[in-house]
Amino acid sequence: MTVPIISVDTSLAPPAPDSEIHSITPTSPNSLRPDATHLSVYPLPWSPASSIHSRSHSIGGSTIHPLLDKRALEEDDDNPFTPDPGQEAAFDVENNPFAFTRGHMSKFFHPKSLRAYYASGGIDGLEKGLQTNLVTGLNDREEHITSKISFGEATLHIPKGHDAFRKDSSVSSASTLVPPTAAFTKGGPAPTLFPITREKSIPDHDAEKLASLPPPAHPFADRIRIFDVNQLPKKKGKTIFDLMWEAYKDPFILVLTGAAVISLALGIYETIRAQKHEPNGPTPVDWVEGVAIVVAIVIVVVVTAGNDWQKERQFNKLNRKKEDRSIQVIRSGKVREISIYDLLVGDVVCINQGDLIPADGIVIESNEVKCDESSATGESDQMKKTSGKEVYDRIVANGGSIGGLDKLDPFIISGAKVLEGTGKYLVTAVGVNSSYGKIMMSLRHESDKTPLQEKLERFAGGITKFGLGSAVLLLLVLTFKFIGGLPGNTDSASAKASTFLDILIVAVTIIVVAVPEGLPLAVTLALAYATTRMLKDNNLVRVLRACETMGNATTVCSDKTGTLTQNKMTVVTGIVGRKSTFAEVEIEEDKVGQIATVFQLFSEQTKELFRASVVLNSTATDGESSGQFNGSKTETALLSLIGDYIGIPGPLSKVRANYSVQQIFPFDSARKCMGIVAATPSGYRLYVKGASEILLAKCARYIEDAMEQSRDGIHSTTLITSEDRAYFENTITSYARRSLRTIALVYKDFPQWPPANVPILEESKDALIPKVSLDDIFSDMTLFGIVGIQDPLRPGVPEAVQQCHLAGVTVRMVTGDNIETAKAIAKECGIYDESSAAGHIVMEGPAFRKLSKEEMSTVVRNLRVLARSSPEDKRILVRALKDQDQIVAVTGDGTNDGPALKMADVGFSMGIAGTEVAKEASSIILMDDNFSSIVKALMWGRAVNDAVQKFLQFQLTVNITAVVLTFVSAVASKDMKSVLTAVQLLWVNLIMDTFAALALATDAPTPSILKRLPTSRKAGLVSLRMWKMIIGQAILQLAVTFMLHFGGAKMFGYTTEHEHLQLRTMVFNTFVWMQIFNEFNNRRLDNGLNIFEGIHRNYFFIGINAIMFAGQVAIIFVGGRAFGITPITAVQWAICIGLAFISMPWAVAIRCIPDAWAEAVWLAVGKPVADVLSMGWHGCGKVLRIIVGRRKKAKDAEAEAGEEEEEKR
Repeated sequence: MTVPIISVDTSLAPPAPDSEIHSITPTSPNSLRPDATHLSVYPLPWSPASSIHSRSHSIGGSTIHPLLDKRALEEDDDNPFTPDPGQEAAFDVENNPFAFTRGHMSKFFHPKSLRAYYASGGIDGLEKGLQTNLVTGLNDREEHITSKISFGEATLHIPKGHDAFRKDSSVSSASTLVPPTAAFTKGGPAPTLFPITREKSIPDHDAEKLASLPPPAHPFADRIRIFDVNQLPKKKGKTIFDLMWEAYKDPFILVLTGAAVISLALGIYETIRAQKHEPNGPTPVDWVEGVAIVVAIVIVVVVTAGNDWQKERQFNKLNRKKEDRSIQVIRSGKVREISIYDLLVGDVVCINQGDLIPADGIVIESNEVKCDESSATGESDQMKKTSGKEVYDRIVANGGSIGGLDKLDPFIISGAKVLEGTGKYLVTAVGVNSSYGKIMMSLRHESDKTPLQEKLERFAGGITKFGLGSAVLLLLVLTFKFIGGLPGNTDSASAKASTFLDILIVAVTIIVVAVPEGLPLAVTLALAYATTRMLKDNNLVRVLRACETMGNATTVCSDKTGTLTQNKMTVVTGIVGRKSTFAEVEIEEDKVGQIATVFQLFSEQTKELFRASVVLNSTATDGESSGQFNGSKTETALLSLIGDYIGIPGPLSKVRANYSVQQIFPFDSARKCMGIVAATPSGYRLYVKGASEILLAKCARYIEDAMEQSRDGIHSTTLITSEDRAYFENTITSYARRSLRTIALVYKDFPQWPPANVPILEESKDALIPKVSLDDIFSDMTLFGIVGIQDPLRPGVPEAVQQCHLAGVTVRMVTGDNIETAKAIAKECGIYDESSAAGHIVMEGPAFRKLSKEEMSTVVRNLRVLARSSPEDKRILVRALKDQDQIVAVTGDGTNDGPALKMADVGFSMGIAGTEVAKEASSIILMDDNFSSIVKALMWGRAVNDAVQKFLQFQLTVNITAVVLTFVSAVASKDMKSVLTAVQLLWVNLIMDTFAALALATDAPTPSILKRLPTSRKAGLVSLRMWKMIIGQAILQLAVTFMLHFGGAKMFGYTTEHEHLQLRTMVFNTFVWMQIFNEFNNRRLDNGLNIFEGIHRNYFFIGINAIMFAGQVAIIFVGGRAFGITPITAVQWAICIGLAFISMPWAVAIRCIPDAWAEAVWLAVGKPVADVLSMGWHGCGKVLRIIVGRRKKAKDAEAEAGEEEEEKR
């Protein structure tokens, strides 16, 4: 065999002490076969300033590292670490203590590259190069890294078998990895389910010293400098000046600005002209009105921009809160929870079913891990993950070729969801350098509008058209009147221009007043305020539309565990075999012993079987203190039972390391169980725990005597007879009727693994230990025991359920528990009433999903409890309810609850027990997992809808009154001037748009908000009851203002010009105070009379009204020429306030009118008139579109003819 000659050009290369040339003799002729796809490894990080690069070829399991110059590297297309154009800087980092850079890590993905992974030296190379430890993780005390490692050192071949004694650079330079002890080993070492930890990674006395030391001043400084942090850069928000400019660009404000400039110019001209003609006369102030309009515009713009800025800040805080979450990592040998924002490259992350991957990485350990990467890669298939070590070894065994290994996937992509299994992975990229970070940076966009916002904008468009039509009509009428009076008008040209400008200003001002720019502001403020307050009530709103939708929810499908119950589980009773029954309290007549007494009588082999069934077959981990555990509440309850009465000799990870685990079967919501296979002295044993009635059906035998000590260490078992089965079933039922969750522990022994005559899973045929399907071996099990776990109801849940019923919201319980347990809990909560009059139905999931569409439609109306249900059953239930036009809220905590949470109108995920996938699919996260928080969300949802309707009721009243009053008074006036000047109308606009939006959008919900039925999905924005109040108040306000304007002089005997000017001021003052008093009326939408309910708790409402009070008083006293105000007397003030106050008792009278009467009047008069006006408006619009369309066609035809003529020339 000929060894290939490698030529090295070192002419441009400076000395490189880190790199060595290794001469290796090939060990196999096949390693040099022509068809092999050999991979290149480049020991030194790529740098444009460096010309030294090492290249390695995997030959028969060994590695050669020659040197290449820069030109050779650039010409080599096979280099997996060649930077993409423009990305060279990511590979060139000064003073880098690591073997890799951000650029190297990015090459593992986009697309996934086994070549780059192999070139980096596999998981061991990454461990060295990133200066971390796969077992103990990063060192908590890391700050600046003094020791450097080159690419060549990191990627040197590690002799097979030596990796078990790898040096630990992150904890102690002298500490080593202790191989697992195999208490029960058969046929050599086997992979373990849980991380193997050192006997003492850090001695106890050292740990105490480290704990007493102050935290490092700059933790992970070098690591963060090189690889960045796991946060996206803050999105640059709009400044207050940007928002002011956007507010100012409103077309009507621009038109008004033009009018103000013209008015100011004419005013200054008139002032200068008058001073020339009458030097000794009083100084004219015709320019004041123009200045006043400018000031009013500035105030409107500043207030609008300020509100938008505040809203943006609030939502930025909420977005940051909703995106933050905790993740389990191993640091300094301990499992701990940290924020995903604190995750770093080199961290070892623990992943479980339901987790949302926070950063890119490489799998260290995979126990049937499958991921959904569709959100990141578009691939809809579940991606099975293989450990990085196994992938690297397979490539080495394949002669360095990746041919035929493309199905191996050691890559963990950020943004993916863990669908099944548990494992660990090494973080290689975070933040903007991760796959998810890059996608998010490219997709940043403004948040979508909510349905209510869109509906309001359409409604606002209708109001705007009404205002625009009124303004155009007024402009036409006054213009014709102005032109008709020109022949007899002796005023100067500038005076005539000023008169016409006044007409234009009033017309434009009507548009400004009519345009309801406060509507979008009102819903935005209501949502911002509600979501902020909801967070204090343990509701984190992820999707804004859910807030308003929840207010109209008609049904809530709730989980049991943790939502209705406390999720504080304790084993209170149980049975092992048929003879050993135990409980918290001894019951002599039933032969039930106290737990401690019974457990003391167990034989050693029974205790070991109990310990292995619970400790080994579990995903829980050790807590912060001894005797505490983190994980599923069911598992922690069982572990506490074992820890208290049998004993767990050391940390869970250490105990588990003593078992040789062959295969694990993660919990499956369809099977309702989980299992694990471990070696025993006599063979192999499958341990399974799960739903008792399901596992009992799989059992053929049971343990005869738990207290018997057999010589061979194997329990004597007996066949389950029909009488035995009935006994166990009755035991399960009796536990369930006491509201206990029942869990069965079963096992099965095998002489070999994998078992003979059992098919091997296709993907594991080449694995060291082939795997089988649980379904193929899940039969003829031996029943070991059944336990009853108590989970008490949460305080306040029955009251919360009663509140939902009062609000017209039906509560349904969907649970995986036994039907008897579910029924008992539902009765305790008030969800289920077993009386025949109620007609409530209880079903199990398997029976429910088999119903026909017609049967299901009938059943769901009265269905109250769905037991032994799967997530698919929950999704089917949600679909059936939505088909009946119900607005459905649903809770979920598991990964498989995602489809139901997405399908529901409002999805609630659990903040404590929920998986990241469930949280991602939900609209609202319950931070305390409490059903009572759902009721609070219901109240706030209704409060948001009410806030918008309150504002709408208030604004429509002002719109109608202001437009009609301005129109009629201007047309009736000889000098064509409205009783309300442009500046006065702008003040009214400020009151009704901005101030009212702020005041009415911040009312907190009161208990009475639940004393009404939900609003239909198809209901309009303005109800008949609202129209009753709007029209009633508009009639009163127009009657009072017209009476003052047209008859006030006669009523009060005013004859002088000064008194007439005072009367105009009284009209304005009365009109404004009517709006202020009417704002109080609009705090209620129903026919209730207490408009002051809860007002003392709404400081915002009180503060805003104080500003309006003070503003109006100041305008009347010092407004003067700018507002067209003449000071009024105390008596006149009393008249204004007295007339305005009438709106309050008038509102009481309106509320006393039965809604049925108002509906009859609407059907007889209102609807026909509205239909005629609508037809007229649409007809005019159609005519205009036809005219415009014809003109456009004519222009297009002319253009085409011109083009043809040009072509001919």
